[in-house]
Formats: sequence, structure tokens, C-alpha cells
Amino acid sequence: MSPHSPRSARALTLAPRIRPATTCSLLATALATTLAAALTGCGTSPAAPPAAAPAEPAHSPKAAAPRPPTLAPGPQGLTPVFENGERGKRGERGEKTVALTFDADMTADQGPRAARGERFDNPELIRALQRLKVPATVFMTGRWAEEYPAQAKAIDADPLFEVANHSYSHHAFTEDCYGLPTIAPEKMRADVEKAFTALAKAGVREAVPYFRFPGGCYDKAALKAIAATGVTAVQWDVVSGDAFATDADAVTRDVLGGVRPGSVVVMHCTRSAAPATVEAVRKIVPELRERGYRFVRVSELMRESVGGASR
Repeated sequence: MSPHSPRSARALTLAPRIRPATTCSLLATALATTLAAALTGCGTSPAAPPAAAPAEPAHSPKAAAPRPPTLAPGPQGLTPVFENGERGKRGERGEKTVALTFDADMTADQGPRAARGERFDNPELIRALQRLKVPATVFMTGRWAEEYPAQAKAIDADPLFEVANHSYSHHAFTEDCYGLPTIAPEKMRADVEKAFTALAKAGVREAVPYFRFPGGCYDKAALKAIAATGVTAVQWDVVSGDAFATDADAVTRDVLGGVRPGSVVVMHCTRSAAPATVEAVRKIVPELRERGYRFVRVSELMRESVGGASR
């Protein structure tokens, strides 16, 4: 499907630990508890404290997430590439993990087609993932976020999902990449940065520092060109075949036949270019769960794979 570079040395960037409570706060808590007990002993019921929100399970998408991990730069400072997790490694609870990823593609010159009614979004797919409670990583082009800012913002706000960079223009970063227009090497870094800016303007508050090359096409020159952005390039090891597919069963077979522990699956979030994806997802998810798989976002898979367990 695309050239793959050797996996680089894997180092993890994690968030700092939360500081423990101070001595003063602990004394205050103890004093309040003692006073409440004294009042109760005198026959006076203290005011009921506000009900505490139930604690989120450790693996709940709503649980406070640590800072997204990134890989260390590759040889000669090149952008590192993450393709899939460790094959023999399982998540903290022993399950096999898999990451579903969805490319929200739209080129910079497709605005007129969108104006004529062509749909490059797929809200039904997002609703299906929500109903199935499937975490996912959505790689958005900047142009897609500009066309659908409300959807970009809503996807980012949903704790099930994380939003990553898929370039601004969806032009290829190498020659001969599925017929895509090609971006000049001297403009590659600016294109990645422009995409992050477009995502932020659309309301994406914290895009994760991951980048997916349009078409998955890259070479050493491309990895060098975008190294200064600090992103980790994210590829895949399972091709769903959903691009322009109309047979959901065929897409389902491709995914189920290719998934291994630690897999990254590439799919699409575009109605006009991937019309069978929703139906395929509805078949893929329960089958993989039956096989013992747990769905995670790329950030979680990367953290588990390189040895930095979620905190």
C-alpha cells in the first residue's frame, strides 16, 4: 500500500505527575470530619455534602487522559513513524487492543463540489461509533475542518474520540501517490502547520500531535521536511478497503482477516468516497469484541506499545 520506514527508537513523552494534597488540606479535611461527628453525637444532623460524581473507570474515555505520547525522532532527526503496536503485548487488563482510525479527507480544491451538495462528511458513522461506544482517532484535513467546523468541534469534544492532523490540502507528500496532486517539499511543513491552525479555528481545542500522510505516501525527504513540527507520523497495518467500496461485507472481511493484537486499521469518514463504512463498522465491532479485542485510540495504543502505561 505504501512504503514503510524502519521503526525508530521509541521514547515516550508523558504528562507530569499530579502533586499530592498539601498538609494544610489534609488537616482541614480531618477537622471537618471531627466537627461533623461531634454535631451528630449532639443530635444535630450536619448538612449533607454534595454528592460526589462517580469515579470513572481507569479505561473510560471520559477519565482524565494523560498527555498524548509521541515517539522520539528517528535517525538524523527524521519524523518518527508508528505503524502498529507490539504484536505480543496486551493492554493493562489483558485484552488484545486495536485502534480504528478514520481519515476525514477533503482536498483544498473540492470546495465547489461541496457547494454543489457532495458530502465529504459522515455524521452517521460518528453516531454509530458513539452508540457502539468505540473510541477512535479521526485524522482531519484542514480543509475538511473548514467545511464542517461544527462537526470538527463536536468530534473533538466527545471523549470517545481524538482528532489528529491529515494535512491541510490532502496533496501528496511524494510523487505518484494514487493520483493526488503533489506538494513541493519546501511547502510540506507549512501545510502541516496550516492544518493545525485550521483545526483550532474550527474549534478543535487539543489536536493530538499525530500526522497521517495523504495516501499514506512518504519518503525520507518528507520525513525530514516535517520534522520541525514535532509530530509522530501514524500509518497502519490493516487496510480496510473501504475507499470507494460499496460492498460492506468485503470491507468487513478485509478488516477481520487482517487485525492482530496492536493493529491500526485505516478507514474513512467521507460519505461520497466511502459509502459502505458505516455498515461495515456495525459488523466489525461486535465480531472483534467477541474475539476479545478492546478498542483504543492511537494515543492509548502507542502508550501501551512503547511501555508507558496510562496513568
